[in-house]
Amino acid sequence: MTKELPATGDQRRSQLLRGVLDLCLLSLIADRPRYGFEFAEALAAGGLELVSDGSIYPLLARMERAGLISSYRAPSPSGGAPRKYYRLTGAGRAELGRGRADWQAFAGPVGRILTATTPSTGENTA
Repeated sequence: MTKELPATGDQRRSQLLRGVLDLCLLSLIADRPRYGFEFAEALAAGGLELVSDGSIYPLLARMERAGLISSYRAPSPSGGAPRKYYRLTGAGRAELGRGRADWQAFAGPVGRILTATTPSTGENTA
């Protein structure tokens, strides 16, 4: 039997992010329509530099199939190929509202537990 190692900081952040990345993307789109590369930039600027394009594009495609976002093409300001922009649908706006409420209901209690407890020294005090 092998003992499972505890998650490292990056592994833990990656696991936590996986559960809320869709909400982060919906929130960024709610701010304004965005194209692919802007998501990675905005997430990194917000402190979530662990997110790769390989995580973002499949999630955008799933959200579009689910009707949470729609896309359109617009010319690139630099004169290159047109960019694919994403915007929220009514269903996406509703999902973002529910997701924000779920996050607050989850993050609040977790934060209270993590800050209200004192780590033990690991010694047996019995």
